[in-house]
Amino acid sequence: MYRLKVATGTDLAASTCNNVSIVLVGVHGESEVHQLPHQWYNFISGAVTEFNITVNKDLGELLLVRIYMERYLNFLLDPWYCNYVTVTCPKGQLYQFPLYQWILKSVEIPEGKGVVITKNTHPVLQKQRKLELEIKRETHKWKVYAEGAPRCIDVANDDPQNLPPNDQYSFQKQTSFGSASYSTGLETKLNGFTFNTDSWHNLEDVKLVSCLRRSQYSDTVSKEWKEDSFFGSLYLNGLNPTLIEKCVKVPWNFPVTDCMVASSLGACTNLQKELQNGHILMADYKVLHGVPANTINGRKQYIAAPMCLLWKNPQDQIVPIAIQLSQTPGENVPIFLPSDSEYDWVLAKIWVRSADYNAHEVDTHLLRTHLLAEVFSIATTRQLPIGHPVYKLIIPHLRYTLHINAFARTRLIGPNGIFDQASVTGKGGIPVLLKKAMAELTYSSLCLPDDIKGRGMEHIPNYWYRDDGMKIWAAMESFVSNIINYYYRSDEMVKEDPELQAWVAEIFKEGFLQNKSSEVPYSLGTRASLIKYLTMVIFRCSAQHAAVNSGQFDFYSWMPNGPPTMKRPPPSTKGVTTMETILEALPDVNSTTVGICTVWVLSNEPMDRRRLGEYPDERFTEKTPQQFIKKFQQRLSEISKCIQERNKTMHLPYPYLDPSQIENSVSI
Repeated sequence: MYRLKVATGTDLAASTCNNVSIVLVGVHGESEVHQLPHQWYNFISGAVTEFNITVNKDLGELLLVRIYMERYLNFLLDPWYCNYVTVTCPKGQLYQFPLYQWILKSVEIPEGKGVVITKNTHPVLQKQRKLELEIKRETHKWKVYAEGAPRCIDVANDDPQNLPPNDQYSFQKQTSFGSASYSTGLETKLNGFTFNTDSWHNLEDVKLVSCLRRSQYSDTVSKEWKEDSFFGSLYLNGLNPTLIEKCVKVPWNFPVTDCMVASSLGACTNLQKELQNGHILMADYKVLHGVPANTINGRKQYIAAPMCLLWKNPQDQIVPIAIQLSQTPGENVPIFLPSDSEYDWVLAKIWVRSADYNAHEVDTHLLRTHLLAEVFSIATTRQLPIGHPVYKLIIPHLRYTLHINAFARTRLIGPNGIFDQASVTGKGGIPVLLKKAMAELTYSSLCLPDDIKGRGMEHIPNYWYRDDGMKIWAAMESFVSNIINYYYRSDEMVKEDPELQAWVAEIFKEGFLQNKSSEVPYSLGTRASLIKYLTMVIFRCSAQHAAVNSGQFDFYSWMPNGPPTMKRPPPSTKGVTTMETILEALPDVNSTTVGICTVWVLSNEPMDRRRLGEYPDERFTEKTPQQFIKKFQQRLSEISKCIQERNKTMHLPYPYLDPSQIENSVSI
């Protein structure tokens, strides 16, 4: 007698009225097909049901279970979400078969121990893994989204509802996400903002768009956005904290002189001394040069590729000291300074913030988290079977990514989407910008410790993105190291794992377009290289996305702090800017409204969340990996407590890399 437990998922749509049958497969053969009793409560949402089945022969060590589904009476064949099956053998040995997937017709679930395939792997398991991947490669195919950009999932009309069920939002998440989107849009329509194509007549009126939507920090941003110290702090702890770098020599195309910045630096020092001391920093938006500009409300829009020189002053503040709004210096390209008129300087900073908005949204956010996470997700599905330990490790960090990205390609960056309506990079600019950003993307820039070192930002004070991120990276690296060293006993095992190597190679081919100059690995030969690679993948899909996504409403709801577009060209002379010209340059009322509503929805994760390190789906069945998970969770909890204590003392806290606030995956 074999005792079975069959667990149905908790999603409201997880249950089934189908006939469910099971076959047990062991090293000595397999059982007959056993149809499980069809009571109405056996497979309802959240059910864990026990069954007894009789097998007339000794199956030996169990390798997998095979589940079949057939129509019950005249009911339609409906998907069933199976969490797991456990089997207790006549001699008392327990076998676990975790799945956590939708079943449409049939599936083979391997026993839960993570297995790195070798020539000694049982033929039954080898066959199961081969068949599983063949099926998934039919449902998950690549397609070109834009020339020079990472490939994406090939799904009809880029409609999330056409994705395989395992990649779609749950019923709860879909409902809450749709509700938030609808209610926010309806509110602005009722207030008359959605169809108003006028310029703003008063800057304070921008707050009316989000009068019913507030965050802990949005009011602070609207009060302090003009301050140079606040402007500089955004490069460390704002939405785009990976652009700023130490400047050792002012670029030839940014002809800043000592005389220009003398009033900012004071009498006790000069530009050359501050460069030598490592106190001069640079933000260069060259990636935006040559990107075509959108037309919105029948008016041509404008984009700039500024260069901004910043200084770490004696108070440890980062402040701007010179701004040039073009990559090409010239008579009509002034270098703006804090000593200029108030409105000249404010407008120059607004132009930089607009550039930062577009570089952030398309490069830092879309490309370096969403699109790369999609590549990791598709390659994982196609190349790693569910019994592979690397699959078990990273699949929680790929949850719902294909759904939100398909949604983005239709509603956000697709034709007539949000970016076409409100951003200067809409209607053709995004593909150009993605291609330029991809050409500059490197493996070191994706690995936080290497990126910090490469930008010379190791010792800049008050860089909370760096400090919190490095703690999380170290915790992840330790966790990944424990898991990898448990399953891979040598470097040789890594090198000879065909499934792992195929996974890495496909990511390099489809995600990084075989660009060897990026130094992204296309094969892995050691456990150390695998640990670093997996830490990068998990960090990108969780912490990095949180850092560049969660604060969007905080920083962008006050539109002048991040205009998605500008509708007048950059100023070519000084001394002519007024508040009226600033208002005329800023986005129209409806463009502003679309942008604010969008960042509200994208900053508020809907229901069905899973925090960093939460693994309710128990894919690892061995005790040792489970202990590694608990250790990882404890370490994240300690990091969270430290961040929360620090934030209590801060005027403008930095909560975005608090592990208790980070989502496990790119899911919004």
